[in-house]
Amino acid sequence: MTALRLEKAPAKVNLTLHVLGARADGYHEIESLVAFAGLADALTLRPGRRLSLIVRGPTGTACGELRDNLVLKAARALADTTAGLTVGQLFLTKRLPVAAGLGGGSSDAAAALRLLAHANRLSLDDQRLWEAAKLTGSDVPVCLDPRPRVMRGIGDVLSPDIRLTPLPAVLVNPGFFLATKNVFAAFDHAGQSATAACASAHVPQDWRRCAAERDAFLSALSEDRNDLEAAAIRVQPQIADVLELLRRRPGCQVARMSGSGATCFGLFGSRSAARAAAGSLRAANPGWWVRVTTLG
Repeated sequence: MTALRLEKAPAKVNLTLHVLGARADGYHEIESLVAFAGLADALTLRPGRRLSLIVRGPTGTACGELRDNLVLKAARALADTTAGLTVGQLFLTKRLPVAAGLGGGSSDAAAALRLLAHANRLSLDDQRLWEAAKLTGSDVPVCLDPRPRVMRGIGDVLSPDIRLTPLPAVLVNPGFFLATKNVFAAFDHAGQSATAACASAHVPQDWRRCAAERDAFLSALSEDRNDLEAAAIRVQPQIADVLELLRRRPGCQVARMSGSGATCFGLFGSRSAARAAAGSLRAANPGWWVRVTTLG
């Protein structure tokens, strides 16, 4: 038997997120500095003629209907533009929380595209992979090559990768789903004045200049923001409690929500401080998903 190839699908963390305006097509122009965690889902592919997907793992039951899974959507999008594409049976081991602001489904889809590229001897620079990623979802392109970078537009404009100093972090999800569309609806409900204020307050940061020096990077990051945080808190007020608890942990230098939530992250000066913070948060909130990781 052919050995199965494994691809990790790491969690994507939005260190910053700026909403620059609504588009006529209903999407929003954004700018976001993203990094990837050491925590990941995992995919394997058994090549064959028929496309199928099996989902398992601790959070697999939360993924919903298979027909709606972004892994299958990405594979079909690539097959539509690639004659004779070898597909097969995909196995997804789901460990990341679902609808959590970590881009888990998008990262899964990107990992599936990498597996299919390898099985079909396609370069990761192949334009067909990029087009399939864009058709699958706005976070999929940045997950194709999961390295720190800035994503712009609707996720379709990516900066070169950024050499980011490793950042000890704690990720916290309080255990409820938060749909991206609901958070953007709450943001839009605040009115055009809020959107204009976010856009006018946006000053592009040259992250490449300070990324390699941890103190300079954390200082710049602490002065930045996630424009969706307030809207997410209106939808789920408990997010504010999560952020406050993170900020109170010794050694926490930045605490912020990732993406459209509900996962929040705390960045710490050391791995030991992150471990201690995670331990105290787990003890006080045993139903929460709390993980120590390194962002980079």
